[in-house]
Amino acid sequence: MSVYVSEELFAPVSPGIELCYQTFGSPDGDPLLLVMGLGGPMTWWDPELCTMLAEAGFFVVRFDNRDTGRSSRAAGRVTRRQLVQAFLGRGGRVPYTLSDMAGDAFGLMDHLGWDSAHVVGVSMGGMIVQTMAIDQATRVRSLTSIMSTVGRRTVGWQHPSLLPMLLANRAAGREAYVASSAKMWQLIGSPGFPLDEEKGRTRAEDTFDRGVSASGVLRQMIAIINQPDRSRALAALRVPAAVVHGAADKMVHVSGGRATARAIPGAELLLIDGMGHDMPNELFETFTDVIRRTADRAGRATRSDRSA
Repeated sequence: MSVYVSEELFAPVSPGIELCYQTFGSPDGDPLLLVMGLGGPMTWWDPELCTMLAEAGFFVVRFDNRDTGRSSRAAGRVTRRQLVQAFLGRGGRVPYTLSDMAGDAFGLMDHLGWDSAHVVGVSMGGMIVQTMAIDQATRVRSLTSIMSTVGRRTVGWQHPSLLPMLLANRAAGREAYVASSAKMWQLIGSPGFPLDEEKGRTRAEDTFDRGVSASGVLRQMIAIINQPDRSRALAALRVPAAVVHGAADKMVHVSGGRATARAIPGAELLLIDGMGHDMPNELFETFTDVIRRTADRAGRATRSDRSA
């Protein structure tokens, strides 16, 4: 089956913020919004996975978050000293919050004419889709949170070996970015599903060419650090949910995934041995299956409500 893929399009979602997005599949499919993580452009949602999701009956939309790729850059300067202060609980005002980013996603849905959608988020994107469900529950048909956490400091922590690289100053230029990216994915990638070196380099080159914003990553990082503990709010949700996490994740410890699944009533928890903080090609079928069956639970819930 041939899947239609749109060109890259743009949507104004709030004053001063325009998001770049792309669609896969037929508008007649079930609306599915894919939300990427820290510093990741929409192209980190692999086209092969997007195509598989479209073939599974979804109308798939991926997009660049604000401060990423071809989407708008936000205002406000964040220093690494401010990040440390925020981590210690001494943070001041932030340029924007995860609720603001959730608002961007809803603005994109408005632009698309979607009253509601199935939402899937990876890492920071998982935090965003959780926030979407909390902020406007009626607009979220189902939720799949992948390698993410609830915002509580005692779960989902980073491995100490990652902190120096996360806080290090980045050298300028394309080759420096590619080299830094390769080092990071070696640290956080899936030991059970090693990333092909050439594919990793191509992804890093494409990411740089789309537009990399070091200041934007810092703004996203302080939004993450200042996120609230969503556990209590998640416990009030009545939405079909699935939580996927790698047992070998060094960026967000697996305890974050377990806590997310415990917090959301009826959530499915899928832990994958050998998976780190990435989405290996070998697991695309697994991701597609869990997203599809979680969405199908929403359909069954709707039919049950109507018959009650």
